[in-house]
Amino acid sequence: MASIAEKIAELEEEIHNTKYNKATQHHIGLLKARIARLKAEQETRSKNGHSRPSYAVKKAGDATVLFVGFPSVGKSTLLNKLTSAESKVADYAFTTLAVIPGMMEYKGAKIQLLDVPGIILGASKGKGRGREVMGVVRNADLIVVLLDAPGQLAVVKGELYNAGLRLNEAPPDITIRKRTTGGISLVSSCKLSHLSERLAAGILNEYGVHNADVRIRQDITADQLIDAVAGNRKYVPAVTVINKSDALDAKAIAAIKAEAPNALLISARNEENLSELRDKIIGSLGVIRVYMKKAGEEPDMGEPLILKKDHTVRGACKRIRKEWASRLQYARVWGESARFEGQVVGASHKLKDKDIVELHLKR
Repeated sequence: MASIAEKIAELEEEIHNTKYNKATQHHIGLLKARIARLKAEQETRSKNGHSRPSYAVKKAGDATVLFVGFPSVGKSTLLNKLTSAESKVADYAFTTLAVIPGMMEYKGAKIQLLDVPGIILGASKGKGRGREVMGVVRNADLIVVLLDAPGQLAVVKGELYNAGLRLNEAPPDITIRKRTTGGISLVSSCKLSHLSERLAAGILNEYGVHNADVRIRQDITADQLIDAVAGNRKYVPAVTVINKSDALDAKAIAAIKAEAPNALLISARNEENLSELRDKIIGSLGVIRVYMKKAGEEPDMGEPLILKKDHTVRGACKRIRKEWASRLQYARVWGESARFEGQVVGASHKLKDKDIVELHLKR
């Protein structure tokens, strides 16, 4: 009897040998669903049957950012330049054999940076301690992909994708409500150009869902429906960086730029464009700084409260002390989110960067 790995390999080979067109779209979609289900089963068995070394790192600071890339791409050097961490640096591969944490303090925010072992082809299948690394990567609030040669981006993104990470994507706008009878009822609020009702039902059936109300609100692909049914995908923002600008020639940089047009060019060793990288990290995390004040006193502008964008006054209360959210009577706000200085607002008021907030709590 074929193993799960052999079954997956056979299905992947079948997809590779099948030309994609309208006639084969349904068949390929079902093969992808079967592969995704088998991979989930394989991962579950692997976790239950083996104890692997853990690379777990306790989250700290206002957000956690991971550096990922090929071995010797310069992750350790960059971590050392941005923080006070001491990650071993060398010119040979696999210098980093564990997760090295560091703290970057910038514009009032404390960002935890993690240097993980290099990602190589086959990492998502466990090669080069890949599964342990991927487990750490899934906890990131932001991923910084480091490159220093053409061809690396496709490999790194492919391995992350195979491990269930979706970079710079939003979860598909799909609702699946299981029922006991009635088959699959699919309603879409837009035209579906990549997915037929028959294929959608086939994908759901592959996961054992035979009766459900499915509501789709965007033009999704079969892959996105598989992601929604699987339910274990991680959607995370990412920044792409080309390192070693001091060592790469113009031809190499142009080739990498062709693959990653929005990549930021830096030199970690020479500290070139590191301020721009810090700004990009903060901006991509989507955090805002809020300054708190007591009634009748000046605000503390030296120690901001770091919140996610679109956080409310209630969120600010919870971040300080959870019980304050239930005790909030009202707040006064100065800054961009206020219609006028010192506006009285309620718990649902959305805050903006550099707002000053004065909380008034029930006794």
